[in-house]
Amino acid sequence: MSVAPLHRTLEQELFALLRGASLECAVCGEFVLHEGPSIKCPECRTVLHGKIGSVVVEVEFGSQAG
Repeated sequence: MSVAPLHRTLEQELFALLRGASLECAVCGEFVLHEGPSIKCPECRTVLHGKIGSVVVEVEFGSQAG
């Protein structure tokens, strides 16, 4: 019997967010807002810009300290 990992990688979390499968911010865990091609967290102000394409996934990750 093998042990399955219980955690997800940051890459898996980001892809789940882009697919719309997750509504949880990968930074702070709060709910995010899907606004067209961008995803925004109202709590920590993290913004993800990207779209899942058929072959290549491009993600631009923006965050502001302070």
